[in-house]
Amino acid sequence: MLAQHYELIESIALNIGLFILFILMGYAIHDVLSKNDVPKSGRFIAYGVLLLGAMGFVAKGLIQLFWQASGIN
Repeated sequence: MLAQHYELIESIALNIGLFILFILMGYAIHDVLSKNDVPKSGRFIAYGVLLLGAMGFVAKGLIQLFWQASGIN
């Protein structure tokens, strides 16, 4: 295989791994919040922080995609 294929497989595996980690973190947060009777405002803040972290990774991926498409490496 060419080095390009390794890089593609590596980037796909990284993105899938990060997605799985965020799903597991969401499940862990949901479990802790439901066991401790956290009010709605606290749940909103906890899920909001997790969502903002996930959106940061999505933004990073989009910025990287646009830069590579325009030739900036």
